[in-house]
Amino acid sequence: MAFQELLDQVGGLGKFQVLQMVLILPFAMMIICQILLENFTAAIPGHRCWVPLLDNDTVSDNDTGILSPDALLRISIPLDSDLRLEKCHRFIHPQWQLLHLNGTFTNMTEPDKETCLDGWVYDQSSFPSTIVTEWDLVCNYQSQKSIVQSLFMAGMLVGGLIGGHLSDRFGRKLILRWCLLLLTIFGTSAAFVHTFLIYCSLRFLSGCSSIIILTNGMMLIIEWVRPPSKVMAITVIFCALSVGQIVLGGLAFVFREWRTLQLVVSVPFLVFFLSSRWLVESARWLIVNNKPEEGLKALRKVAHINGMQNAGDALTMEGLRSIMQDELEAAQIKTTELDLFRVPSLRKRTCLLLFVRFGITVPFYGVIINLQHFGSNIFLFQVVFGALTAIVRSLPLLVQNHMGRRTTQTLFMFLVGLSVLVNTFVPQEMQTLRVALASMGISFAAASFTGFSVHLLELIPTVLRARALGLDTVAGRCGPTVAPLLMTLMVYLPTLPWIIYGVFPIIAGLVVLFLPETRDLPLLDTIHDMKKNKEVSRKVNEINSSVRVTKI
Repeated sequence: MAFQELLDQVGGLGKFQVLQMVLILPFAMMIICQILLENFTAAIPGHRCWVPLLDNDTVSDNDTGILSPDALLRISIPLDSDLRLEKCHRFIHPQWQLLHLNGTFTNMTEPDKETCLDGWVYDQSSFPSTIVTEWDLVCNYQSQKSIVQSLFMAGMLVGGLIGGHLSDRFGRKLILRWCLLLLTIFGTSAAFVHTFLIYCSLRFLSGCSSIIILTNGMMLIIEWVRPPSKVMAITVIFCALSVGQIVLGGLAFVFREWRTLQLVVSVPFLVFFLSSRWLVESARWLIVNNKPEEGLKALRKVAHINGMQNAGDALTMEGLRSIMQDELEAAQIKTTELDLFRVPSLRKRTCLLLFVRFGITVPFYGVIINLQHFGSNIFLFQVVFGALTAIVRSLPLLVQNHMGRRTTQTLFMFLVGLSVLVNTFVPQEMQTLRVALASMGISFAAASFTGFSVHLLELIPTVLRARALGLDTVAGRCGPTVAPLLMTLMVYLPTLPWIIYGVFPIIAGLVVLFLPETRDLPLLDTIHDMKKNKEVSRKVNEINSSVRVTKI
């Protein structure tokens, strides 16, 4: 925590911090485009079986007489229960007798059907091509569509674990730059592949790189700002994610061919890689990893950019060693992921934080997979959803510094749970109310993500922060995996999955109350700082209490 003194000398929120954000926030905006890319590149257009009478180029108009395309479809493809063309079957032989029948033919023998042996014909009005049309991921192969997004999420899970270890060992900036370059290569290559297996592999690798870029970018911002500004910094980062959703909606509307869209959201990372050379490594990380000379150099650079000329003269190696003596001694001891569970107080924090993260993601993804109430215009929906979450994600900035981390987080999670539970018992006919409640649930879940991230970063020491974020990623990816599986419980009780979605965040909100309050406290740098933090927290509470008594 002594680093706070150094940060006060060089400027905890100045020109440097603004420039650092300007360089990093575009990463976050485009990362969310990578995460949600399959909403558009894997969209399933309308489709039907290929039929020779209508789709064979060798069949001339004279072969079918004056029959219209609708008539040819009627004799070639059966209708489903909604009197629409079936998507996965066709008649083995043309049923000419259907041309002379009006209504149903219940007394007739049902004609023989077969699967789409010759492929499918797709509606290209919204999307000229997607990976679904590229590799025919429909009907019996439709389950393969979800494999792509699942592999991307799995890549984020693996990347979180690996990236956390690498970032704590080799530095935030170095690993961030490598992942920017790798994502450029993987994302761009995915736009040119012609094999589904290779495409899936590249999306998995893209997921690994994406989560590391996101977490390291966040740490390079948070570890350079003073405590009162942390909430604002994290809020800005999460709002950038929402802006990225809006950007994706616009890009997908303009570039509707999947290979073009894949290329458009991947090439910018080459520019980000080149611009990342101007980022400054976290001085916190440098000092606690026994690199005081490099840390001092970074502090002097920040002081120069922020215009703190006097501070630059005061920043000497002797002064740094005297201020950061405990941290430099702790730097001699190597830390691992096991340290998150070896120290009892840290183990408690880690386990509770992982459960809370899981409790947020389950209802969020449980609701989002049922948001088709907004209609079929998925481009507009993407923009509206991004704008809505951007507005609500600003709430922690207004609330957390007044109500505290725990109270704010519990309040938001209770509102998520209540909106889902109330929506469970609203009749299907009241579509407007159901949409409003679903939007409210997602909005407060987005606000919970922001508040939770602030609390996590303040509870975990710098020496283990990246590793903790890696484990947090694992818990965050488990939510999207479990949420769809809960829908299988509908066979027992239609409302059971929704009840679980509503109860989960309420329980997680109560669990938050078992975590320490961190408002107005400096960031932890070492495990030893956790003991100091308790003393500082006690003094802050005493001061706040005395202020309240004095006012009375």
